[in-house]
Amino acid sequence: MKMDKMLKQVQRMQAQMTLAQEELANEVVEGASGGGMVTAKANGHGDVISISISKEVVDPEDVEMLEDLVLSAVRESIRLGRELAEKRMGGLTGGMNIPGLF
Repeated sequence: MKMDKMLKQVQRMQAQMTLAQEELANEVVEGASGGGMVTAKANGHGDVISISISKEVVDPEDVEMLEDLVLSAVRESIRLGRELAEKRMGGLTGGMNIPGLF
């Protein structure tokens, strides 16, 4: 009887995790750099979905600065996406670290 109850609990948790994973694909976080002049958006899976660059930071004489700003915004958006996923999934797993989940 205990095993049956545990199996149902695992199945319920699996369904909740699947739903959370699907929701994370649709959640968007935004990383910014240069005071918001460069932004990158990522979903809860950490996939970058868009980049926006203000005209004011485009200087053909200083391409390195623009590259640094883009890289910084992208890294921040990915970090925020992963943080969101860990927060959401951690609540479902009770804080257990399950390899490959995030």
